[in-house]
Amino acid sequence: MKGFTAALLVWSLLSLSRSSHKAWPTHTVCRDGNLEVLYQSCGEDIKELFLEVALFNKGSSILNFSYPICEEDLPKFSFCGRRKGEQIYFAGPISNPGFEILQGEYQVLLELYNENHFTVACANATIICS
Repeated sequence: MKGFTAALLVWSLLSLSRSSHKAWPTHTVCRDGNLEVLYQSCGEDIKELFLEVALFNKGSSILNFSYPICEEDLPKFSFCGRRKGEQIYFAGPISNPGFEILQGEYQVLLELYNENHFTVACANATIICS
């Protein structure tokens, strides 16, 4: 009887979560040769925005970095303060942060989240430095 009750509870929770949440729409940024960049928009407001970066090499964490991109009293970019559904556009240089990158394969995990800790965007990339 306990097994049946547990199975019913799990089924109920899964059914509720599937029926109450629509999948976020997937958008294509670009397709070129071996590169395809897609993103899913979640439609959260951007009053405050934070970036978390995690860098791994061979499964070991070598860097964790957090940075406030948009703060309510100190917006650093033009998209700070955008409301739900507005498009975000950024054009600008991305450069080496000032340290030598050794040869190897690195996994980079990026997450942008707002003041309510809702994910606004995320990326999982592999960088090969030769």
